[in-house]
Amino acid sequence: MKNLRTIAPLALLSFALGGCGTIEQRYEQFNMTFFVTSTGSGNGADYGGLAGADSRCQGLATAVGSGHRTWRAYLSASPSRASPTHNARDRIGRGPWQNAKGVVIARSLEELHGNNNLNKQTALTEKGQILNGTGDTPNMHDILTGSRPDGTAYTGDTDRTCGNWTKSGEGAAMLGHHDRRSIFGDDESARSWNSSHPSRGCSQDNLRSTGGAGLLYCFATN
Repeated sequence: MKNLRTIAPLALLSFALGGCGTIEQRYEQFNMTFFVTSTGSGNGADYGGLAGADSRCQGLATAVGSGHRTWRAYLSASPSRASPTHNARDRIGRGPWQNAKGVVIARSLEELHGNNNLNKQTALTEKGQILNGTGDTPNMHDILTGSRPDGTAYTGDTDRTCGNWTKSGEGAAMLGHHDRRSIFGDDESARSWNSSHPSRGCSQDNLRSTGGAGLLYCFATN
């Protein structure tokens, strides 16, 4: 049994957060520092740029009681006349990060981009739910990243960010597999959470065609 020293802070926190769910569930979400968005933009890869993607992460986190943290989307952006290069790994803080159930995903940037604990069972939504993956209908394991395996942006003329997250038509985005699996095999790219393959386009239908829904990885920077 929990002693009064544990129960009192949890009860106060539950009262402050409001909403449904057990005290423990709300407490875990309050301490959440990583999630996969439960919904996309509704407009393919067009989030209105990095700021719009960050706002989506912040809004979803706030809805479940984690708005006290600063949230960023794990997205890279290519250099342009209006903006320098943005590397996904440089936008998300230093860690550690844990999901809505309190399970640690990675303790540092190095672990996140190395031997992390991210898979279908741990890459939960902000609501603590498991997302569909390989073998499920519909498959939703493609997550937008625009990044290389080390979390840096692509350079050169090849766009892997759907116009820095402003396009919902032609173009392509680099995708990762949140379940670390693929129907085509179990090679290195299939197991990549952040750099598995490019999309066939930037629209909602394009993203859906390869097993995605325009979802994001969100990380708390503090």
